[in-house]
Amino acid sequence: MHEQQAANPPAGEISTEAVGVLREYTGRGPTQAKTMIHQDLVTVLFADTLTKGERRLAENGHADRIIALRHDFQQVMREDLIAIVERHLGRKVIAFMSQNHIDPDLAVEVFVLEPVTAA
Repeated sequence: MHEQQAANPPAGEISTEAVGVLREYTGRGPTQAKTMIHQDLVTVLFADTLTKGERRLAENGHADRIIALRHDFQQVMREDLIAIVERHLGRKVIAFMSQNHIDPDLAVEVFVLEPVTAA
């Protein structure tokens, strides 16, 4: 289920496309995504992100290896994710941060936008 904030239509599009990127890179996309946009900050929260194999590894004490692997995925997905945010908001992303959590199974992508200067 993808959530979209009624007052902010780009949020739903960003969520949907970001799920697609994760699916493309990991073979399975998260089942939930929510994008929140506030001034110069965009946060995408994903739930239920782990593959079946990753879940099995976590159950057997290898959560640290999953976190490291997910970090590697996020580094190679970085440009694709940034492009989605820039395209939908028409603003430049100046910073990207990413983190995963195993239990509960959550991930977050944070984008800092270039400040809008008054004309």
